[in-house]
Amino acid sequence: MAASEFKHLVVVKFKEDAKVDEILKGSENLVSQIDSVKSFEWGEDKESHEILRQGFTHAFSMTFENKDAYVSFTKHPLHVEFSAAFTAVIEKIVIRDFTVAAVKSPVVVAP
Repeated sequence: MAASEFKHLVVVKFKEDAKVDEILKGSENLVSQIDSVKSFEWGEDKESHEILRQGFTHAFSMTFENKDAYVSFTKHPLHVEFSAAFTAVIEKIVIRDFTVAAVKSPVVVAP
């Protein structure tokens, strides 16, 4: 990873009545429509001990070429619209935005 990459990490606990599958599909749809998102991963925590999880259930990670690309993403009309729906179903949230300090780059396997 290049040192200039920028990460947006979101960890959430959804409200009990949240339609999580719809939110997940909406997230995937959103990032597929906005070119500034370099990569997007999400996962549901089913492995951590509850005391460590603190009620948080899902994590979302986005990678951008740099901070400017992230700022562009946050201002995109599709993101603004989706954020309103996403925020409405969140009980607890932690967000971390940071420039990547690469220590060990991913291994690229030749085809």
